[in-house]
Amino acid sequence: MPFLVNKSDEEWKRELNPEEYRVLRLKGTERPFTGEYAMHFENGNYSCRGCGEVLFSSASKFDAHCGWPSFDSELPGNKISKIRDTSHGMIRTEIVCANCGGHLGHLFDDGPTNTGLRYCVNSVSIRFIKGE
Repeated sequence: MPFLVNKSDEEWKRELNPEEYRVLRLKGTERPFTGEYAMHFENGNYSCRGCGEVLFSSASKFDAHCGWPSFDSELPGNKISKIRDTSHGMIRTEIVCANCGGHLGHLFDDGPTNTGLRYCVNSVSIRFIKGE
């Protein structure tokens, strides 16, 4: 899958801190209830920490009681790619930034809102942009 931002592994290692690199580039995850955005509910948007692409609006954020930031929809424009993930003995849908390929988390169909979706995202994969 071609991404618009095409950097070498060494470039990513220079630009990201070790935890960001582990999650965004090596498909890691942060421990539940430890991320800075798990219980963050200010107005604004959330962008990819790897490339700055704006991915989610605070209007779609909700508390899923799972320990990670959760959203019921992504912003328009096909900014998130979905990939079948069969790791860890499960079948899930991995979500990555369509611009840089950074691992964001996973998409589940158990959301409590009218979309029925839960984008479960690592805080370390995103950055908050304060809005009005």
